[in-house]
Amino acid sequence: MAVTEVLPAVEPSWAEEVRALAQAQDAVVLAHNYQLPEIQDVAHHTGDSLALSRLAAESTASTIVFCGVHFMAETAKILAPDKTVLIPDARAGCSLADSITADQLRSWKAEHPGAVVVSYVNTTAAVKAETDVCCTSSNAVEVVESIPADREVLFLPDQFLGAHVRRITGRANMHVWAGECHVHAGISGPALTAQSQAHPDAELYVHPECGCATSALYLAGAGAVPSERVRILSTGGMLDAAHSSTPGGTVLVATEVGMLHQLRRAAPEVDFRAVNDRASCHYMKMITPAKLLRALREGRDEVHVDPELAARGRAAVQRMIRIGQPGGGE
Repeated sequence: MAVTEVLPAVEPSWAEEVRALAQAQDAVVLAHNYQLPEIQDVAHHTGDSLALSRLAAESTASTIVFCGVHFMAETAKILAPDKTVLIPDARAGCSLADSITADQLRSWKAEHPGAVVVSYVNTTAAVKAETDVCCTSSNAVEVVESIPADREVLFLPDQFLGAHVRRITGRANMHVWAGECHVHAGISGPALTAQSQAHPDAELYVHPECGCATSALYLAGAGAVPSERVRILSTGGMLDAAHSSTPGGTVLVATEVGMLHQLRRAAPEVDFRAVNDRASCHYMKMITPAKLLRALREGRDEVHVDPELAARGRAAVQRMIRIGQPGGGE
């Protein structure tokens, strides 16, 4: 699945201290694929949102140190309310999560009574509390397909992921919120076209949040790129695909540039190149070795979620986790 065990390696002293502190405090360090390479390397586990959500729910550690953005740490707290959840920098936010509020969602629901609300996991705890089922980019299609065909669907907040799901499912009664991740939206169709022309034999790994996802499918449909070389994938899906990429070949990657570190570790004989090498999320890069050490030494910054909101959001997140597991809808 979309999770990588970090193998022991010769580490600088700060990393050794992180591991020692974590062991002493019964803590597990989780890192998203977009984190700084040194944070990914020191974490006990790296992965995408779905994989890390599952790990948070299943972990026996008393403390979870979540190296990601704030909504991810909130999700861990929702799933593990009795655990201490720390995020090394509480200011690490998310432009996509900020693109819809709970009040806006309540107003949208009032316009479509009886609709099923599907929220991308990149949302606040308050929005999750107004949600029927969450999803990630790796199981969004399965989540929507699990909803009876005669029910309207409100999909939020990412318009590009929503368009991808609607294209795959052919669902006409699916309404999509007009939100976006500023980093993924900036990976444009023209940039993808230019890179594919410069590397005509390359495979394309495209995250469905990207503004260029439609362009990738157009290139395949027009025959500019063989369709079997175009893959619309979550970050976890990219990592799985990397193991079967052609040694010595080139893969153009359309997602946040932090993903290149895990891909290159998974398949060092493949030339992974960013479609846009400026596609870096400054929120994801706010967590540094010094801040991770501070979190473990001082218990900062602890994440709290209102118990009522957590209780209401937990069912939606748990449904997300079940869909895509064996026997859970995949």
